[in-house]
Amino acid sequence: MSDSHTLIVGNTPWPVTVPPERLLSVRRDAVATPTASAAELTRAALEQPFGFEPLRRALTPDDRVTIVLDPTVPRVAEVLGEVLAHLGSAGVAPQAVTVLTPSDAFRGWIDELADEYSQVLTETHDPADRNKLAYLASTQAGRRIYLNRTLVDADFAIVLTGRNYDPLTGYGGAEAAVFPALADEEARTGFAGQFSAAAVGGELWPARAESLEVLRLLGLPFLVQVIEAGGDDVQDVIVGLPDSSAEGVRRQDARWRSEVDEEADTVIAAVSGDAGRITFLDLAKAAATAARVVRKGGRIAVLTTAAPELGEGAMFLRSLDGPSGARKLLARMKPADWPAAWLWAFAARNHSLYLASAYPDEVAEELFTTPIRTQTEVQRLIDVGGKVLLIPDAHKAMIEVHPA
Repeated sequence: MSDSHTLIVGNTPWPVTVPPERLLSVRRDAVATPTASAAELTRAALEQPFGFEPLRRALTPDDRVTIVLDPTVPRVAEVLGEVLAHLGSAGVAPQAVTVLTPSDAFRGWIDELADEYSQVLTETHDPADRNKLAYLASTQAGRRIYLNRTLVDADFAIVLTGRNYDPLTGYGGAEAAVFPALADEEARTGFAGQFSAAAVGGELWPARAESLEVLRLLGLPFLVQVIEAGGDDVQDVIVGLPDSSAEGVRRQDARWRSEVDEEADTVIAAVSGDAGRITFLDLAKAAATAARVVRKGGRIAVLTTAAPELGEGAMFLRSLDGPSGARKLLARMKPADWPAAWLWAFAARNHSLYLASAYPDEVAEELFTTPIRTQTEVQRLIDVGGKVLLIPDAHKAMIEVHPA
């Protein structure tokens, strides 16, 4: 007798059945369903920051404020709108606020902001323009830090980002959103060189330690950390000074970190959410999450409804005959999307990779996968036999094998 389970792929339910004796159970704390909207969660967090007073008490009407924005945050316009409203309650006019986004960032959020914030200034960081960079300070290791000039010159900085598992720093969020994302091209390239597969573990890897140091060198920026729920929803919002980063990590782990007793033979890694928000890095994270809990030679199926744009690194993978040796080549090339390409090659190297997506079959095949087009094909993979692990929102999860 098989039990029925439903995975959300994009915004569509995909039912599958797995015999109970073959399904691996995941050990994790109980997860509460969010009972408030993204706006309500943000408003409450701004009024009760972690270990601090409400932000408005640290501001004056004459302050120039720069908001570092991660546009991939779910409900980003709602969250940003609440931050702007809070600034307004301190007398800070919209025209005194600059919203700063990383290079090549999605800009659709601008059209979703309320009309009352139409005078807010926007800027996209250009790491190659020396005129838009300013010296901040030197780290303890002696690295001279050059960051976006608008951020360095601001009277007050707010860093509004998602909290996630980042392939460069271990725990992604405010740290990486400032450094290296808003640094000069040389620093960004050098920082990428510290990347390793182990960086998606839970320790304070050297790369993240340096990012935190740079964050503190900015003074006392306020962090607005958004933890995602399933799909495109928000689970939690944490507001506070840089020390609140650790609380963001704790709540991120509480929502998305879990364990299994043994490796699986087949992992079904679902990616939910609107296709327009999904990036190739999301797909690579889902594949890598599965690769860490599947046996060598096992099967990984990544399920999405998206066909995200492929960068230089992903296009390079398509030119190869197979994933063998790809990671070393990518480490030398260091294209802008190389963490995503590296993770994808990592997942494909020792496993059979399957992909349900909106890509043409030839693109999926050039990414070292077998294309999947129907839910029936997913069920056939499950029916092959062996232990099965189902991972909802695999691009957000961190799962480790730890025998009980």
